[in-house]
Amino acid sequence: MHRIPEQGSAEIKFGAQLVVRESQAAIFFRDGKAYDILGPGRHTLSTLNLPLITKVLSLPFGFKSPFRVEIYFANTKIFTHLKWGTKEPVAFKDAELGLVRIRGFGTYTMRITQPLLLINTLVGTQGIYDTEEIEDFLRDMIVSRVNDLLGEMLDTIFNLPALYDELGAAIKSRVHDDFTRYGISLLDFYINNITPPAEVQKMIDAKAGMKAVGDLDSFMKFKAAKAMGDAATAEGAGDAASGMGLGLGAGLGMLIPGMLQKTMQEGHLPTTKKADCPACQAQIPMDARFCSNCGHQIVTINKCLQCENDLPAGANFCANCGAKVEKKSKNCPKCGCKALPEAKFCNDCGEKLP
Repeated sequence: MHRIPEQGSAEIKFGAQLVVRESQAAIFFRDGKAYDILGPGRHTLSTLNLPLITKVLSLPFGFKSPFRVEIYFANTKIFTHLKWGTKEPVAFKDAELGLVRIRGFGTYTMRITQPLLLINTLVGTQGIYDTEEIEDFLRDMIVSRVNDLLGEMLDTIFNLPALYDELGAAIKSRVHDDFTRYGISLLDFYINNITPPAEVQKMIDAKAGMKAVGDLDSFMKFKAAKAMGDAATAEGAGDAASGMGLGLGAGLGMLIPGMLQKTMQEGHLPTTKKADCPACQAQIPMDARFCSNCGHQIVTINKCLQCENDLPAGANFCANCGAKVEKKSKNCPKCGCKALPEAKFCNDCGEKLP
């Protein structure tokens, strides 16, 4: 986009010559609105080829005096390899990682198909007429659409590589409609990359590495075998060194699986928490319902309302004070398990009690 003059307006008079180059269009602009447009070629300005300017200024036929107007030259060629990208990382709500910030960039190809519409919408409304300002305006529009479609189509950035084509096609369709409103045709649109921050990238690499390794025991065997093979074939290694490498490999082949198995058993098996039986003080698992030593019922079903002694299921009288047991226990509506009268949740299944 080129403006004549660069500031203010110029005096133009009928009979003057105007040369418009190939792949250009000359737009006559006055009072915030574009009126007439001339295509490539040499033009002699007159009331015939500038009918709108003539009408708006109420110029009589044969008018020769100068009048003030601005002329914009719009390039109608195909613009290739235009770049778009996020100036700052944009927020994305990831289903697995939570809120992360990502960057995206790529290229696009466009062409001005309606110069008058472009001038009226961008220059007349937005006050934008510099080429760099137009590119910034279009770039911001693209980034906004990219951000919208990422939220609509993507649940986690782990699935991003498989959606590049679909995402690019969806963005092109939506941005094309936006460009059309400004007299611009979007011909091609490409996503080169969408990248998360370095710390999130490390998490992705770690997850990919774990999937690639799979079985840790097999992975360690593979690494040990590879190291032994490299040592045996190293430059300058003699038969003795080769033999020692083979012997060491045999020993490691037997030693490493056992070490890994022991490490995994000791390091990864959860430690069972212990508790004391209230009757015999024997050590029992924390989640045990009965003592494995004396058979005492750990989970209290009912208590005596007089002395608060634990009562067995179905008891009619307290064995401690002899008081009659009142049948006030609750039954869980979900699993049918009995619970204390003051209980709010079932001890067995966790269901809320009435």
